[in-house]
Amino acid sequence: MTFRPVILAIKPERELRWLGHLLIPGIFDGEHSFVIEPLGEGRVRLVQSETFNGLLVQFSGPLLDDTERSFNLMNLALKERVEQAS
Repeated sequence: MTFRPVILAIKPERELRWLGHLLIPGIFDGEHSFVIEPLGEGRVRLVQSETFNGLLVQFSGPLLDDTERSFNLMNLALKERVEQAS
């Protein structure tokens, strides 16, 4: 699938957030965000989230499960990469 999301927020070193639509707005929309939270002394927390809305969301269980698995795999790969670099 190809999406052409609308950027909602760009805060360098803090947040990236966008809104994507499947076909037309209101059918299946997803607002995705990456937020970096400073924890002090060279530590941060990355919070990735997505909120889905629209008419087809209630029928999209398997797709949403796959999406969550993909996000978790990406988060794990990022964690491993950061830990290897430090």
